[in-house]
Amino acid sequence: MASTILRRATLSVIKSSLLTEASRRSYASVAVGTDILSAASQVSLQKARSWDEGVTSNFSTTSVNDIFKGKKVVIFGLPGAYTGVCSQQHVPSYKKSIDKFKAKRIDSVICVAINDPYVMNAWADKLQAKDVIEFYGDFDGSFHKSLELGKDLSAALLGPRSERWSAYVVDGKVKALNVEGAPSDFKVSGAEVILEQI
Repeated sequence: MASTILRRATLSVIKSSLLTEASRRSYASVAVGTDILSAASQVSLQKARSWDEGVTSNFSTTSVNDIFKGKKVVIFGLPGAYTGVCSQQHVPSYKKSIDKFKAKRIDSVICVAINDPYVMNAWADKLQAKDVIEFYGDFDGSFHKSLELGKDLSAALLGPRSERWSAYVVDGKVKALNVEGAPSDFKVSGAEVILEQI
């Protein structure tokens, strides 16, 4: 009984803090027309992998250029692996729509979060989505910072994280962008919305 009351009180405080933070947030400087290859030219991401794969690859990274240049990419960012909306709604919306993306000749569907690549790998395995979605870790948040898509979620004990967002990118240029009003929202960043924008 006491633990249930404490849990509810904690969730209420976190939700209130997140909503207050969301009302103060500034909108991302990335916009339709932004060239990610220029905006994040010095940034690399880390493809989801096991620790052993990391050692074998000498802890390699993947440049933004390799991810976007000459390709049609749908990319979505989220606050973190293993979190509620991310696991229960965001990733599943893309997983179940993968054939629709293929029909639109999308080269890659990518999920990125401010997590290390090992957490992203275990999470992708748990969601059984690794075969259809490419998962990348932005371990230091540099990708999100370069696009001003970062978010301080210290109120939820998460620290620096990502906004919840999605984008359609062609040869590095943003053709469609959707950023949620708050990290707990799931209104505009799902697969159904971006499919209509391609």
